[in-house]
Amino acid sequence: MVAALERRYPPAWAEDWDRVGLVLGEPAAVVRRVACVVDVVAETVAEALAAGADLIVAHHPLLLRGVSSVAPTTYKGRIVHDLIRADVALYVAHTNADVADPGVSDALAARFGLTGLRPLHRPVPGSPAAGEGRGIGRVGELPTPMTLAELTRYAAAVLPATAWGVRAAGDPQRLVRTLAVSGGSGDSFLAEATAAGVDAFLTADLRHHPAGEHLAAGGPALLDAAHWATERPWLDDLAAHLRAEFGVETFVSDLDTDPWTLHAAAPALDDKELHREG
Repeated sequence: MVAALERRYPPAWAEDWDRVGLVLGEPAAVVRRVACVVDVVAETVAEALAAGADLIVAHHPLLLRGVSSVAPTTYKGRIVHDLIRADVALYVAHTNADVADPGVSDALAARFGLTGLRPLHRPVPGSPAAGEGRGIGRVGELPTPMTLAELTRYAAAVLPATAWGVRAAGDPQRLVRTLAVSGGSGDSFLAEATAAGVDAFLTADLRHHPAGEHLAAGGPALLDAAHWATERPWLDDLAAHLRAEFGVETFVSDLDTDPWTLHAAAPALDDKELHREG
């Protein structure tokens, strides 16, 4: 199965800083049930073990940066020990799955019914990931134009629910016909969204100053969703591929691993409350 995963998401397509591929487990071990998760955290590992998984395929790396210890007294070390003790393998497809066709942003684009898809950001010509259809993010056309306000509400309905929800920046009445999407952190692609000529760009982890400067320069409207919510849709495509390719059982984690767990809007105050607040 490792060889097949690496044919679909070649490790050479990953960014230089990324850490993908087999993390734990014997490559020749028999796999009957696969758990698909965005994040390798104690809670998703517990889900996978309870589901009887032999393999976890995760989007985010467990060990992205170098470590000097995987002692069970550390958070990540405890996870490593739990997986080894349960004889459960771990495989990661991260930026190599982002750039793949189909990949993470194709699944996100499908939630909006986008058509005529093309990459938002293509790999540098000559790089291992370069190729027709591959790249970070997707640009497409909505089935029906919506105002930014309508699209924001629609995004909140079609994406997995989180406390973060979906927020937008721009004229609420701006008509959106073309939309760019990028699963995960996407504010490094604001210039590409402008160059693509789209009406709006949906991604995650947008920052205050880059977003403000982008809008001031006349860039497309912005929609900012939770990081986890923009990548969770890919798990369904991954699970479907594994079932079709290998006939294995799959388990997709719907556990919200977004770190933000509360959201509150400022309440409207009546005149009496305003006077008291003053």
